[in-house]
Amino acid sequence: MPCCTRRTRWRESSGVIAERRRGAVLSLNARTGLGLIAGFALASLAACGEPARSATTGASVSAPASASRTHDAGVAKDSVLHPDTAPTPVTYVPHPDTLRGLYVNRWAALGSSMWKLIDIAKRTEINALVIDVKDDRGLVLYRSRVPLAEKIGADSNRPMSQRRLTALFDSLRANNIYPIARIVVAKDPLLAGQRLEWAIKRRADGKPWLDKNGHPWLDPTQPAVWQYAIDLAREAHDIGFSEVQFDYVRFPDDDRMVREASFPLAHGRTRAQVIHDQLGIVRDSLKSDGMPVTIDVFGLTATDTTDMGIGQRWEMFIDRADVVLPMVYPSHFAPGTYGLGSPNAHPYATIDRALKDVKRRTAGLKNAAAVVPWYQDFTLGPPAYGAPQVRAQIKAGYDNGFYSWILWNPGSKYHTDALEAR
Repeated sequence: MPCCTRRTRWRESSGVIAERRRGAVLSLNARTGLGLIAGFALASLAACGEPARSATTGASVSAPASASRTHDAGVAKDSVLHPDTAPTPVTYVPHPDTLRGLYVNRWAALGSSMWKLIDIAKRTEINALVIDVKDDRGLVLYRSRVPLAEKIGADSNRPMSQRRLTALFDSLRANNIYPIARIVVAKDPLLAGQRLEWAIKRRADGKPWLDKNGHPWLDPTQPAVWQYAIDLAREAHDIGFSEVQFDYVRFPDDDRMVREASFPLAHGRTRAQVIHDQLGIVRDSLKSDGMPVTIDVFGLTATDTTDMGIGQRWEMFIDRADVVLPMVYPSHFAPGTYGLGSPNAHPYATIDRALKDVKRRTAGLKNAAAVVPWYQDFTLGPPAYGAPQVRAQIKAGYDNGFYSWILWNPGSKYHTDALEAR
């Protein structure tokens, strides 16, 4: 979820036709693909909350607003979807001058909450929605053309119908709402459970390492893990998402991992170097697609000088994406951080200090990404968060020159009274 960036190589020129890959992983195969379920009835699933998971410069300068772009979403010759017809052009919503967004979890996207969130965007300053395309359980939102997603059943759990998907993008385009595809990378218990060779292994016996919830994680040193994310990103772009946002681009945040796990493909590299290298491959792979690449990172990464044990060190990832999104949720800062007894109780001061560190750490770095902060619109410990706490975070951002932002609520339920009217 990018925002304003001083770097304008997001290839947003009007009318650009991007040559798509024929015969590659995005091609439809003989099973039912996105286009074959167009006749299904529109799903009307009740929305429900999903469990909680778990800048560059002071002034934000956006990529120029431009006319909607189109490209040909290619269909392979062996596709069962109109094999002899020309591909249908895809029209993209252009990047807004200043981005203000909301997170949309899988269940909200599948249910009636999706239309409520679009209505919020129509009535308020919100102009972007970050939608789960692959969540942290490994589930893909819709029927996928990516063979691996099909093989492991990632797209088989109540996928969004083609009719609903079409209606969704029609609504987003009609209301000029910028759609961003969120793709979780390393936290994918579904893939890790079915491709054990790609899972983090225990040093002692070679068996899958499990987190505190008993779930396996994908090994970030494995190239196939990132290729899967790349393939899903290309597919999302072909469908109509203007941008991809990769989350969990890191190692697990668990001290046991350092002691218990082995990473033979690291070849002596530090965790931070691994993440740096893999993000570079992702960005280079997607460069020709004309899709902005953005990454979510821990909110403390601009303050902590280490990689925090997860492979995220500010100077080593800030030039690996078009936009970096630090999750500066006040509730996630430990007591005493920035000299605050309870950072959660001081949303303005916490965001102010965090973003000052962002500017300090980024100053003078070449090819640094734009920075768009995530803000907290949920309650995790006292005090209860509402409109005053949300606006305090936003104001701290504005006071530091960050005019774009995105709100996170795990259940995709937001305090609309914190949002300015259009």
